[in-house]
Amino acid sequence: MQKKAVLPNITFSIDTKSGVPYYKQIILQVQMAIADGRLGKGDRLPTVRSLAVDLSINPNTVARAYNEMEIRDIVVTQQGSGTFINDKEITIDAVERERILFEITRSYITKATSYGFTLPELLDHIQDLGNEIIP
Repeated sequence: MQKKAVLPNITFSIDTKSGVPYYKQIILQVQMAIADGRLGKGDRLPTVRSLAVDLSINPNTVARAYNEMEIRDIVVTQQGSGTFINDKEITIDAVERERILFEITRSYITKATSYGFTLPELLDHIQDLGNEIIP
């Protein structure tokens, strides 16, 4: 099951069946967004409460992700103003990006084929949906 929260430059999603702790999924998504330029210095993250509500998860989980990112100097929190992307450069190498894509793709293909969908059907669906989502 996927839970999603949308910002202008990033859509947070939590995979409830991946086995990866939710707070780590949030951190990885922020790091990926910084590395590929969707988030940059000064961009504001949603409040702990709003992201928790959007993802239907415990606010303590989001707070843990934000605290961990603050410890790593990825974000800076300003009391009363919010949590913002810091100026730390984040890079995700090609091997790590490939590993992440592999895990996402394997999960999708495994689930879809268990319902009897064929690879050509999946490819057509990905192409059609991609054209709707990615301008």
